[in-house]
Amino acid sequence: MTEPDFNALSSEAFVQRYAAIVEHSPWVVERAAARRPFADLAEGIIATLADATLDERLSVIRAHPELAGRAAIAGTLTVESQSEQASAGLDRMTPDEFERFHALNAAYRARFGFPFVICVRRTDRAGILRAMAERLGNDDATEMATALEEIGHIVRLRLETVA
Repeated sequence: MTEPDFNALSSEAFVQRYAAIVEHSPWVVERAAARRPFADLAEGIIATLADATLDERLSVIRAHPELAGRAAIAGTLTVESQSEQASAGLDRMTPDEFERFHALNAAYRARFGFPFVICVRRTDRAGILRAMAERLGNDDATEMATALEEIGHIVRLRLETVA
């Protein structure tokens, strides 16, 4: 959808079209609808998230599923997350990879209090595992900023499939 098109949508139509762009957080898109017009849709949504309170930004990070975690096992991932995790091969792991993911997920959540977030469509299983291990060494502020940056990449790629 071109810039004039998404800016011309009613608020209701805008929210309906883009509500799933930010994982389980349609409020971001609702706020973005009120902030239009944007020259760039992705940047408008990302700026809306950046302007949210600390607790609200944390809620968006926490809304993301663990990679190869309980939601994937139970089959309760959003359609977007399921497709994204499959694109990185997270649905085809060896038992050793599966155990490594679970150990790193647990360590990461214990360290930061939210799930590890990475734009899986920009990497592969080995890259994800490497990033998980490396990012465990980050301080809280750096890791929160990194998670939000990754959410920005996810938003951009999800918009390519909707727009």
